[in-house]
This record gives sequence, C-alpha cells and structure tokens, in this order.
Amino acid sequence: MTTTIIEVRSMAGAQDRAIDRLARESGLHPDVVRRLVALGLVRPTYSAAAPALLARAARLRRDLGLDYAGAVLACELLARIDDLQAQLDRSRPR
Repeated sequence: MTTTIIEVRSMAGAQDRAIDRLARESGLHPDVVRRLVALGLVRPTYSAAAPALLARAARLRRDLGLDYAGAVLACELLARIDDLQAQLDRSRPR
C-alpha cells in the first residue's frame, strides 16, 4: 500500500511540474491550464505543441467570448480543418 501511495504522489508531482511548465510557456495561469487539461485539449504532460494550443484556446475565449468547452471544441475543429487542408494540398497534382 505504501508503494502505491508513493507512486501516486510521484505521478501527481510530475503532472504538476508539467502543468507549471505549460502555464509558463503559454502565458496562462496554472488553474486555466488544469481546466483545459481536464477538458481534454492537451494531456497533462509536456509536449512542444501544447503551449501554442493552450494559448490559442485562451485567445478564442478572450476574443470570441467562448466558454472553456467551446474554446476546446473550436481548437479541435480548427486542427481538423488544418489536417484536411494538408491532405488536400498533398492530393493536388503538381
């Protein structure tokens, strides 16, 4: 049982450090990052693309007045549009 408690604390500590780093690099408060992580926008681990995605969600919230869930949905739709555009560009003859 002690090992399980230590493992959970270790994972929570690593997650907190990743969230702090994401918050620093995206310019957002750690609580905002936690909320966007909870909504599934990014994983609670660091990735190179995550700060920009978090900042984009924050801009959508600020500029369009979206709630958190709406900003996450908009980010997902914009990413899907980008993927489809890339597929279209690859399929066009040169």
